Amino acid sequence: MQVLGVAIFVAFGVISVVILRRFFARKTFEHIRGPSSASWLFGNMLEFNRQDQAGDLDFKWCREFGSTWRLNGILGESVLMTADPKALQHIFHKSGYSYRKTADNTELNRTLFGPGIIWASGHVHQRHRKVMNPAFSAPQLRTFIPLFQRNIRKMTEMWKNELSARPEGHIINCVHAWFTKATLDIIGEAAFDYSFGALSKTGSRLLDVYTNMFLETSLHPPKLDLLIKASWEYLPLSVLRLVDYLPLKDIVKVNQVRKAFRTEAQKLLKDKTERLVAGKEGKKDVMSVLVRANASEDARARLSDAEMIAQMGTITIAGHDTTATTLTWLLYELSKNPDYQIKMREEIRMIRSSVTARCDANFSAEDLDSMKYCMAALKETLRYHAIVLGLPRVAEKDDIIPLQYPVVSKSGELIREIPIRAGQQILTSFCAYNRLPRVWGDNADVWDPTRFLDHDVKRETSVGMFSNLMTFSAGIRGCIGWRFSVMESQVIIAEILENFEFSLPSDPPEIVRLPSGVVAPGVRGKIEKGIQMPLQISIVQ
Repeated sequence: MQVLGVAIFVAFGVISVVILRRFFARKTFEHIRGPSSASWLFGNMLEFNRQDQAGDLDFKWCREFGSTWRLNGILGESVLMTADPKALQHIFHKSGYSYRKTADNTELNRTLFGPGIIWASGHVHQRHRKVMNPAFSAPQLRTFIPLFQRNIRKMTEMWKNELSARPEGHIINCVHAWFTKATLDIIGEAAFDYSFGALSKTGSRLLDVYTNMFLETSLHPPKLDLLIKASWEYLPLSVLRLVDYLPLKDIVKVNQVRKAFRTEAQKLLKDKTERLVAGKEGKKDVMSVLVRANASEDARARLSDAEMIAQMGTITIAGHDTTATTLTWLLYELSKNPDYQIKMREEIRMIRSSVTARCDANFSAEDLDSMKYCMAALKETLRYHAIVLGLPRVAEKDDIIPLQYPVVSKSGELIREIPIRAGQQILTSFCAYNRLPRVWGDNADVWDPTRFLDHDVKRETSVGMFSNLMTFSAGIRGCIGWRFSVMESQVIIAEILENFEFSLPSDPPEIVRLPSGVVAPGVRGKIEKGIQMPLQISIVQ
């Protein structure tokens, strides 16, 4: 009873602080328009986290209220939501670490990845980034192109073998499952010189645990989960460290993944460290480069073993499913746009002729970069199908967020900047920004790669890591592996389109966007089966 009394007292104190802070936060954004609250307890958060399709409400609210609006959060909090380019630039590019991750986001990252670069912030994040940068430089990544080509050819050979046994000349495949296996094998070899055996079916415990790991909890997050995570902002760090033991569905899932990876990661790190100490020639995989870079740093700037192992988990989980999902959406759009698919294939064949003429067997980095139609299709897919809807941030100090596109207040006045108080939450919408007509043109809601073939197109405000897109986030916390993903995608696109044609099945199902860690495709009416993208594949004649 005494323990229960203390728990009730602490809970009452937390709720009181939450209500008071959110009352003052509400006053700050009161003049900004936004959707009406469904309830005081959950605000708009229940509907926002249970959308029919991921991103639908971002697009709807952006059309209705402009590129910046107000949401009602848990327990009456007012939350600012924005897709405005200048606001995004200010938050991610210009403010350093002044806008931190939310407590629930930080703790879930720690639980899944450990104390790695995704979890770290401030000077700790700077230390991580300094050690990791050499492993993700453009010259280092170019050495992986033969590795990418070798691995993806395993998949294409498997497709060819299956097609040769089909008298009808085509197969219907869930391409996402194939891409997930191929990119996992690629990341294993490129990052750690390790074989996951995903394509060869020799077994991958991590793949089994990770598949669809976030789908159930992302589609239907329990109400209690939302309330508990909202309270994390107001709990001391010592209490938050108990998160690992909460019986929440996504916590249980991520604990399974972390345990599955940790043992193998410890062995890999030990092996690479011993090779370095013994003076043996280092390999070129990412982790070997990290071990060498870490050893050359001042002792105070080095990463601990736990931090190094966390980087391995981060690279594996974040580095393969994102690329696999983007490639899946790309083939879906090409199946609906066969004329553009033909242009890409003709471009690949033309450059193949040049490669053959110089007596080479493989495309070089320069060859891949010269494939303008292919690169435009990749960029447009990253824009149109943003695999991360957006990121939440919390202001560390009072600030003023500028707007490129003023919004109209409740009283009809134009708002050109928004004062922010320390502790207030901002939701950034990457998917809505990536489809803003004022940035991308009147056809922003249409998949059209030709917008990236116009080199004269200029943006008023530069954001993002790649081609003015927010898909890889931006600034000092932007995705460190974005070049790896782009280069890997270039190789895979060239290989599969040179060999195969893709089209929709004769009776195509309705494809919907699912929030499964990343925004992944599913089939309407078969959501319980997880991520799916059935496409018809045939060999190029």
